[in-house]
This record gives sequence, C-alpha cells and structure tokens, in this order.
Amino acid sequence: MQLDLAQITHQMLDGVNYGNYINGEFRAAANGKVFDVTNPATGDLLLSVPDAGASDTLAAVDAAYAALPAWMATPAATRADLLRKAAALMLERRERLATIMTLEQGKPMTESRGEIAYAASFLTWFAGEAERIYGDIVHNSAPNKRIFVLRQAVGVVALITPWNFPAAMLTRKLGPALAAGCTAICKPAEQTPLTALELGRIFQEVGFPAGVVNILAASDPLPFSDTIFADDRVRKVSFTGSTEVGKILIRNSAATVKRMSLELGGNAPFIVFDDADLSAAVTGAIASKFRNAGQTCVCANRIFVQRGIYDQFADLFAAKTSAMKVGNGLLPDTIIGPLIDLPAREKIERHVSDAKAHGADIMLGGLPYPENPSGTFWTPTVIRNASSDMLVAQEETFGPVAPLIPFDTEDEVLAQANGTPFGLASYFYTRDVSRVMRVAEKLEFGIIGANDALPSVAQAPFGGVKQSGLGREGGAVGIDEYLEVKYLSLGL
Repeated sequence: MQLDLAQITHQMLDGVNYGNYINGEFRAAANGKVFDVTNPATGDLLLSVPDAGASDTLAAVDAAYAALPAWMATPAATRADLLRKAAALMLERRERLATIMTLEQGKPMTESRGEIAYAASFLTWFAGEAERIYGDIVHNSAPNKRIFVLRQAVGVVALITPWNFPAAMLTRKLGPALAAGCTAICKPAEQTPLTALELGRIFQEVGFPAGVVNILAASDPLPFSDTIFADDRVRKVSFTGSTEVGKILIRNSAATVKRMSLELGGNAPFIVFDDADLSAAVTGAIASKFRNAGQTCVCANRIFVQRGIYDQFADLFAAKTSAMKVGNGLLPDTIIGPLIDLPAREKIERHVSDAKAHGADIMLGGLPYPENPSGTFWTPTVIRNASSDMLVAQEETFGPVAPLIPFDTEDEVLAQANGTPFGLASYFYTRDVSRVMRVAEKLEFGIIGANDALPSVAQAPFGGVKQSGLGREGGAVGIDEYLEVKYLSLGL
C-alpha cells in the first residue's frame, strides 16, 4: 500500500487553530511562543502549537477558580449529561481522533481506535458515578444531635498526562473530576498535545461552561508545575508519569498540602506456570508486551517461564513475534509502530547490550529496524536465558524487548516478581484454581491479571502500590479521589 502521509496530515491538520484552551476559548500563548509537534515515525513536523508559560497557567487557574462555584452547584444529572454527550462525540469522531493520535504518537491505527473507545468509556462510566455521589446519616451520640456526612468536590484540580495514551489518560482523570464537580487545568505531554486539544474542542462543542475544562500545551513543564504548586486555589494534582518525577511532585506539594494522585513507573512480571494453557499464555504475553511497541506502564517487562515448558514457550513466542509487522502506524497491517523518540531507542540499546554482556542469547531482533526513516523503529526482540540481575529486568524498558527468564518453583518466582520497588501491574497464567488465589494474594501489585493480559477497564480501580503510585483511577472508588468528606453535627 502506498501511503501518502502528507495528504493525511493535510486532511487532519491544515486550517486547524490549535490554541491553548482557556476559559472556553482557544488562545495563543501570552508570550507569543510556539513549539513543534513531530511525527515519531518520520521525524516530520506536524504542527506548531502555542507554548504555554506561567502567565497562561495562571489564567487557566483564574478561569477554573471562577467557574468552580457554579459547576459545583450544577445538578449531578446535568454534569452527567454533558459527559455522555462528550463521550458520544468522541466515538462519532473516532477516526479523526485516532488518526491524529497515530500521527503524533506513532501507535498503529487499530490501537488508536481502541484507545478512543476506551477513553470515551471513562466519561460514560463517571457520568453514572456523578449521579451516585451519596452522603450518610450516622447514628447520633445524644438525643438532641444528628450527624450527617457530605461529599463535595475537592475544588480546582491540575491533571498532568503522559504521551503514551494521550486520550485515555486524560479522560481517566478528567471524567471523575468533572463528575465530582471539580474544575480542571490539564497539561498533556509535550510530545502529544494535539489529541488533548482535539478533546478540548469536543468539551467546548457539547457545552461545558467556560473555565470548567482548560487544556494547556507546553514544551517545558516547569512553568506549569511551579505555578500550580504555588497556588493555594489548586487543591489537587493528578499525575501519570515516571516515579522520579512523581517524587519531585510529592515534595512540591508539601508547601500548600495538596492532595495527590500518582500513577508512576512499573516493572510488570508476567509469570507462566507449567500447567498453563500454553497457547493462551503466549498470546497473552505478546499482547501485553508489544502493545504500543512496549511503551505502556503496565506492559509485561519481565516474562518468567517455568523451566518445564521454557523451551516450548520460547520457540512459540519467538515465532509469533517474528510475524509482527513493523512500520508506520497509519498502514493497516502495522502491529509495531515507532518509539516515541531517540532517547527511548538509546535506552533499549543499553538494555540489549547489557543482556548480551551478561550471557543472554538474542533469540530474535536485538537491532534497530532496517527501514528506519526517523531512527525510532526497533525490531521486536526476544532475549533467551535472561535473568533478574540484568538491566532489562531491573528497569522499565518501555520498548519491544521481551526477556524470557526461567524459574523452577512458585516461591522462587514470587520472590523475583516482588523483588522490585515497583508494584503497578502483574500477570500470571495457570490452570490451577488454588494457585490462582495463592499467587494473587502474594503478588505485591495493584493490578493482577490471572489468565488475562489486558485487565484494564473503566469500571475497575487502576493503580499501584509501593513506588508505583498513590490512589486509584477508574472503578467506583475513582471518583473518591476528587471528593472531600465533610462532617456535619446538627444540634436540635
């Protein structure tokens, strides 16, 4: 298939006025600056967008704070109706949104389309939760007293999202915030602001009041971060990104004692016991490992296979991996798209070199992809005879590299799986029901997929333990992150 990238880019982006979305309108940056958004598959310029600074951030905080009283007072059913309208318009425009996402992020179109549907599901789910924010009546301590518990919006919130899921990470935060009655200032990653700004158009079109949703694109996150952390009116910050940055934000939050929700780094184990359905385990491992070219916080980073089936699993896994098409995400047969940038490729090279130096065998790949216009494509790689002391198992690779680590006993693999400061997602395959419960209870991770490589859904709580974060997104508890509990004691 001959791909006319220029024509697709022209159709999607020409004539679009991408300003920062502040107080219900799209604006140029106050300093007049712009920054470039490029296509990771080609290195080509897609668009230049306004580069928000501290004054733009302050304007967004002003707008959100001014809009807060009316939005908090808006009936829950009205808030829910607007969220459902936004979700419906996202699905109506799924092809446009998916194409823009693939242009700026690189993932295959099939994954981008799936992400738009996934992102819309958070708005739909939390529309329902908006209508189920209940209080409590507590038994009184004296005949002349009555005790009530109220749940009210936290206030103005700042939402900081990553580049790997530019739609879903935004709606997973924005859905519950808006449902609870909060107003929001959102900062998408500098690599992928276009999807978020497109969503801003949707929130504008369906009728969210000015100031309720604000979206700022910025090449440098520090002016945004410094402004929101210094401002007492911003009561909560939700961040998805690296553990290193998350720790900095926790320290910054101390001055004004902001509430924090953090979804940070992972190092997910994927365990295959020798009684597993081998075909299902291989299929699941590939789905988990190679989604978005391995650039997900919950993807399988360490694949542990029990020694009795290790060779059989490795051969089948490598054979299926070798059949995956690498290329531009706009091509219909692409399964593995580009890495987000050259530093991501450099990290993979370091991990692969370290594994070889420590005696591992490169069963498949191990090199940049030959057809590599941007330098960001990497051949899907399978590492045989890997071990837990290699960098590829110690650090989050964030790329299409699969280390296969043999193990002998259940206790041994649990010790290795838990032997990390991170605790976001984990997976294991077995047909032993007793083992399912036993292993699930012992794994120190916030998300566990037992015979399920893709467990994330809007109605389930998503989040990690240990250094993988604080709080939960999604599920019935997801809206609690945006609610304060107020206690009223009434004397009669």
